[in-house]
Amino acid sequence: MALNLRQKQASCIIRMLNLNQPSNSNGTSTKEEVYKVLIFDKFCRDILSPLIHIKDLRKHGITVYFLIDKERQMIPDVPAVYFIQPNQFNIQRIITDASRSLYQSFHLNFSSSLPRPLLEDLASGTLQGDAVGRISKVFDQYLEFITLEDNMFSLAQPSCYVQLNDPSAGDREIEEIIEKLVSGLFCVLATLAVVPIIRCPRGGPAEMVAAALDMRLRDHLISKNNLFSEGGNFGSSFQRPILCIFDRNFELSVGIQHDFRYRPLVHDVLGLKLNALTVKGEKGGRSSYILDASDPFWVANGSLEFPEVAVEIETQLNKYKKDVEEVNTRTGGKDGAEFDGTDLIGNTKHLMNAVNSLPELTERKQVIDKHTNIATVLLGEIKERSLDSYAKKENDMLTKGSIDRNELLSVLGGKGTKVDKLRFAITYLLSSETTPQSELEAVEAALRESEVDTCAYQYVKKIKSLNISLASASSASKSNIVDWAEKLYGQSISAVTAGMKNLLSGDRQLALTRAVEALMEGRPNPEIESYLVFDPRAPKSSSGAAAHLKGPFKEAIVFMIGGGNYVEYEGLQELAQRQQPVKHIVYGTTELLTGMQFVEQLTQLGQKMGLGSSAAASTH
Repeated sequence: MALNLRQKQASCIIRMLNLNQPSNSNGTSTKEEVYKVLIFDKFCRDILSPLIHIKDLRKHGITVYFLIDKERQMIPDVPAVYFIQPNQFNIQRIITDASRSLYQSFHLNFSSSLPRPLLEDLASGTLQGDAVGRISKVFDQYLEFITLEDNMFSLAQPSCYVQLNDPSAGDREIEEIIEKLVSGLFCVLATLAVVPIIRCPRGGPAEMVAAALDMRLRDHLISKNNLFSEGGNFGSSFQRPILCIFDRNFELSVGIQHDFRYRPLVHDVLGLKLNALTVKGEKGGRSSYILDASDPFWVANGSLEFPEVAVEIETQLNKYKKDVEEVNTRTGGKDGAEFDGTDLIGNTKHLMNAVNSLPELTERKQVIDKHTNIATVLLGEIKERSLDSYAKKENDMLTKGSIDRNELLSVLGGKGTKVDKLRFAITYLLSSETTPQSELEAVEAALRESEVDTCAYQYVKKIKSLNISLASASSASKSNIVDWAEKLYGQSISAVTAGMKNLLSGDRQLALTRAVEALMEGRPNPEIESYLVFDPRAPKSSSGAAAHLKGPFKEAIVFMIGGGNYVEYEGLQELAQRQQPVKHIVYGTTELLTGMQFVEQLTQLGQKMGLGSSAAASTH
């Protein structure tokens, strides 16, 4: 696939580890192997973590690795590869390391573009420390994003939703956040070597990021040796991709609701982070697992509902037992004996086949055991918290726009953590445009009874009442309300208002998925009629209505500002797969958030506005 972000980022990192020498087909350097030290900061460690396992570092000559802020011993005869963010602290550490001659030579790789003032600090600092000769190369790598799946990335920018919706945030703070997001997106596009057509809804952070990214790309494309000159034809496809930028308020409920598919469940309930997971083991200990493209079960079944995953684990286990039995029978082993390689007799041919199949069978058994353990822990949580009921009822609410009052109150008074109940109450609030006052009071009473902190609930309620005021206000007074709202609620109020309509779709296809499908199809559609278009390659004076800007598009990059999740990722991948021919969609976000983490950000905003109860919400 032309837009395989994971593969492209991994190959950039492998080239970097090989001192930026070209590598051959198996990923190792074409030159004689050199043993090296790797130095990174915490952010760059997180970039590396999902892409390259520790054992693979040795393949590229990395014998030891350290965090830059730790004290380190001198290793004088070895070159050091630095992979760090361009900031003042890291520059000072490099100057100190070079002045102390910790390593033979320094190969400096910055995760994004190194600003000129920092480059000058590096030059003057190493000059004063008589260490200029030790600095071999300085590279801007444009890798400041974390790729978790072939088609999924995060900029790992924490609390973006709070920062962009904070009523006390000044223009300067908002601009700084927008600049960080633009820089991260620029890195993604530079790695893919594509200049997309940019589309976004009007107003709010989405338009701010789109306009600033358009400007950044235009400025960069002026230079002849730009990062996009090689990949201008976009591999085998002559068509440029579309970049669709949205703000979390476009569809608030997706960040809050429960989901019953395997991948979203593992993330939301067990806290999957950087593709790694730690759960309780069989004998009371802890087991750590990696869930990524190297795990065939995770790849094949991540988008299935949890009960289907349980059936699939059972099926795989039975198939494994049957294969073991067949090998044991053919080699003269006892029927049904556990296949451990010790009970093999029989003719040489069968013996050789059995020996050859042993690693594959062992690997299969490890994968089955891993997912059996994860599913067992998940099942315990599902039963204890009635997560299946939450997922079903929330989905029904969002589809129908209503729920029976008794059912609503029985969920709030039943099983589940305080945060589960809070998420359910907020989803109820978002599921219909108008809610009877008596029901709102009953919901709030039920939350208080369960000692739930209602700050997040009150924040969403306030936003919702504001939307209703906006909808019913006359055009003269509407502008006054908008002015007041934008001062009070930050930049994205218009996007929230638009988002309310998205929640009322009958088919329960995510609003994001619907919008992306419409943008990729390029047919006239009232939902996306008002969306802005930016083409960084077109002259500024052009009207932006050229036919190539409207599609259809084979490839899309979808970026969600303010926190994304696996629910949206799954929705977009399903959309890509059901197209004929199959399309390609990359999903990115400012940070991946569980429902609980997103509710915490809503709580912070509620507190900043003095809403709700002051008691802190806890998980249980």
